[in-house]
Amino acid sequence: MSDPQSENRHQPPKESVAEAFEPPAPVMGKELTPRVIVLGLLLSVVMGAANVYVGLKAGMTVSASIPAAVMAMLLFRLLFRNSTIREANQVQTCASAGESLAAGIIFTMPSMILIGYWQSFDFWTVSMVALTGGLLGILFMIPMRRVFVVGDEDLPFPEGVACAAVLEAGEESEGQQDAAISLVIGAVIGGTFKVLAGFLSLVQDTLQTARVVGDRIFYFGGDLSPMLVAVGFIVRLNVAVLIFIGGALGWLIGIPLRGGAENYDTPIDGAWEIWSTEIRYVGVGAMVVGGIASLVAVRGGLVTAVKELSGGLRGRGEIQDDLQRDIPSGWILILTVICTAMLATLNYRFTHDLGVTVLATAVMLAMGFFFTAVASYIVGLVGNSNSPVSGMTITAVLAAGGLLWLFNYSGTQGMVATLGIAAVVCCVACTSGDVCNDLKTGSLVGATPFRQQIMQIAGVAVASFVMAPVLTLLHNNTPGGIGGEQLSAPQASLFASLARGFAGEGHLPWDLIGWGAGIGVIIWIIDEVLKRRTRFRAHLMPIAVGMYLPFGLATPILIGGLIAHLYSRRTPRESRDRVLHRGVLFSSGVIAGEALTAVGLAGLAALGITSLDLGVGSTAVTLLSYLAVAGIITAFLVMTRPKT
Repeated sequence: MSDPQSENRHQPPKESVAEAFEPPAPVMGKELTPRVIVLGLLLSVVMGAANVYVGLKAGMTVSASIPAAVMAMLLFRLLFRNSTIREANQVQTCASAGESLAAGIIFTMPSMILIGYWQSFDFWTVSMVALTGGLLGILFMIPMRRVFVVGDEDLPFPEGVACAAVLEAGEESEGQQDAAISLVIGAVIGGTFKVLAGFLSLVQDTLQTARVVGDRIFYFGGDLSPMLVAVGFIVRLNVAVLIFIGGALGWLIGIPLRGGAENYDTPIDGAWEIWSTEIRYVGVGAMVVGGIASLVAVRGGLVTAVKELSGGLRGRGEIQDDLQRDIPSGWILILTVICTAMLATLNYRFTHDLGVTVLATAVMLAMGFFFTAVASYIVGLVGNSNSPVSGMTITAVLAAGGLLWLFNYSGTQGMVATLGIAAVVCCVACTSGDVCNDLKTGSLVGATPFRQQIMQIAGVAVASFVMAPVLTLLHNNTPGGIGGEQLSAPQASLFASLARGFAGEGHLPWDLIGWGAGIGVIIWIIDEVLKRRTRFRAHLMPIAVGMYLPFGLATPILIGGLIAHLYSRRTPRESRDRVLHRGVLFSSGVIAGEALTAVGLAGLAALGITSLDLGVGSTAVTLLSYLAVAGIITAFLVMTRPKT
């Protein structure tokens, strides 16, 4: 659910599901076994922890459904010869729940640190927000399964179909071997690089330079991170170019136009200071318009989702057929009541005001249910990675902040209540979209919805209690913490800024935010023109995120997008997923390897083991850094080349 690429693909052809699979016949064999539960919960924790780091650093997450499906098939084939495709599907279902929950948490909870309400992450509060938001996303989605997954044959579910295809292909030993090699090599490369950079200090985190011409600063740089190259490969060239354009607007145009180089000790210090105090707020304005634009772009889908939901729920009844059976309505109601009580407790803990608690809880439930329908339909239309989660969360922040302002709630109380609503709604939207995608995959491989829903609840329940420790580790043991150069957390910073504005706290450069909004409107108009004339799009949200991120992230993401384009440029659009499949698996391994190693190094730092000084001079480190760049690019060119 990598939000900046929320519109990066054209709608797939409606016939893609029918062409890929025949309607599933009942499948005999094991499905929910002890080994499935253990492996599913383990991967849920691993995927959740990895995506916390990826989202904080790159400003986006990547869907874990396909990597989880591959890992499940590989581990089962290596450890258990008698495993079934339905077992692998259940593991994948549980694992992806942890990833989706991580996206919901990192987009919002760091805001509490950024506004100064918390000095450190509160374990129980973060865990309860994750648990209640994740559970409500599942519970709200269950009554909608028959509406979107079963009842609407026009929704192509591109990622759900692709994940089912991966599970089917995993039955072939040759496919398993290739997938295993790609994932393992990717993980080794990602993890090794993070050790070299973050523990041994043999390569730099960033290669950057800045020069002064007159009184203007000209900056250029790039992060040394194979993970960012992998992200660029997965999101493809269009989105990678847009992120780079956003970075260029902020860093290559905005900073020189600002001038004032004489006010800073060094050009690099000046560039970072101008970006952090001024230019990034232009990105805030553009991101707000981008969030609105992403919802406007799918406005037809929103109306259709509401209509289909109202019609589908009126005819819903309990189903006894195992392949169509959901968790019983009675249990859904009981769990929803428990979640509502937990939400009310959380809101009262945030604000210590009964009126705010009642209002915030009602808004959370109403918006959560609405955005479950929205996320479910959009996932069916364009895929889980393309769901405009930031747009939904921005809408929640604006609506919640506006309501609280109307009821005269302001200051810290208003900020915290607004961010609490946004956090829960974001978790609901992320989780419900993932649930819808996984239920479609399950329907294609003959899985039991009831058992899938049980595994999704289990995955959310376990992953919920991992979020706060991982956030704390990264915040306390990364230079600058969350919100700094290495972990910029763009979405959380945006929501913190919006909450401050509604609450009347602090000073926001509204003139710069206004300039950003104006730029956003212009880009929006340009995209509307391009949509009618060319396949290349100027989607606003990736450009806005590029303006808001450190420029060093945009450069490797662009390299990854260029490599993906190199291998798919001569391929028809409908065949590109197949051609780039090997590269996506390798990239997924790189992301997991670097992210999990970063979390591990943060854990070592918490124990007092921060780094190992090998006494290598700065000149040698710079040389090794350039060699690392060449090695990373070469590795991607070799390992992502399609098999002929």
